[in-house]
Amino acid sequence: MKRIGVFTSGGDAPGMNACIRAVVRGAVYHGIEVFGIRRGYSGMIAGDVYKMESHSVSNIVQRGGTILKSARSKEFMTPEGRKKAYNNLVDLGIEGLVAIGGNGTFTGAMIFGNEYGIPTVGAPGTIDNDLYGTDYTIGFDTAVNTALDAIDRIRDTASSHDRIFFIEVMGRDSGYIAVQSGIAGGAELVMVPEVLTPISEVVETLKQGWSRSKSSSIIIVAEGDEEGSAQEVADKIKVQVDENADIRVTTLGHTQRGGPPSAYDRILASRLGLGALEGLIGGHKNVMAGIINNDLVYTPFEDTIRLPKPINEDLLRMVKILSV
Repeated sequence: MKRIGVFTSGGDAPGMNACIRAVVRGAVYHGIEVFGIRRGYSGMIAGDVYKMESHSVSNIVQRGGTILKSARSKEFMTPEGRKKAYNNLVDLGIEGLVAIGGNGTFTGAMIFGNEYGIPTVGAPGTIDNDLYGTDYTIGFDTAVNTALDAIDRIRDTASSHDRIFFIEVMGRDSGYIAVQSGIAGGAELVMVPEVLTPISEVVETLKQGWSRSKSSSIIIVAEGDEEGSAQEVADKIKVQVDENADIRVTTLGHTQRGGPPSAYDRILASRLGLGALEGLIGGHKNVMAGIINNDLVYTPFEDTIRLPKPINEDLLRMVKILSV
């Protein structure tokens, strides 16, 4: 393999730049030409591709976002769009791809690889930590720490004013950010999509706290929880408890995606970027590079996309015990 492409796709995550850097520097080390594809599959279709050198990735390891930018491409979902992308790669002589992203990115890569045979190895870049085949995804640790910083600050004002705060964190269909930031932030309860937490349980938790003279509480709500958004949960709670209770809602939103990556994410992204590149060189295709028990592993895209990644039930149990 003499020439490869690298791109980021889907939602951005802190550490993507560190991953790009590892792919480019690794390619230079192995004597392989590397081309950056801007805006993911959209750029592949549009031919928005440029050659990258070692200096192309200088001074980016500490930057959030992605220098290659990211986009979601409806055109790539069509056979005609994928044909355009393939023709552009062939014209450039690109023989393999490193895809940095999540479920949608790898679904597109799997279909593309099956249709045209261009080998692709993925690196898991998503703050949601919802991909089977790796203990942690690029950006997750930073997102948890960003959420935790906000929770710590809100705890101060909640305590000062005897308030109940419902804090919504990102995670779509995954409660990993909610659970880990909730444990680290001392939350009284965490609501996640993986486990149904009825409103009655939230009410009971609050009442038990009041019976122990607890004057303020923090409830963490994952955005994909079955009971709804943090605002919807708060509205349901308000009609079941003391109407004079001071209830506030904070949605952290996209602040969790931005900012410099943590040391852990920079190291993880570097390992996964180099692992994806060297997997591609070694003949792997349609797989994701991941880290399990500190070992580099390759998981087929089909399994990464299809198989669930459940939250450790001990973590959910820990929230209840530590909130007593």
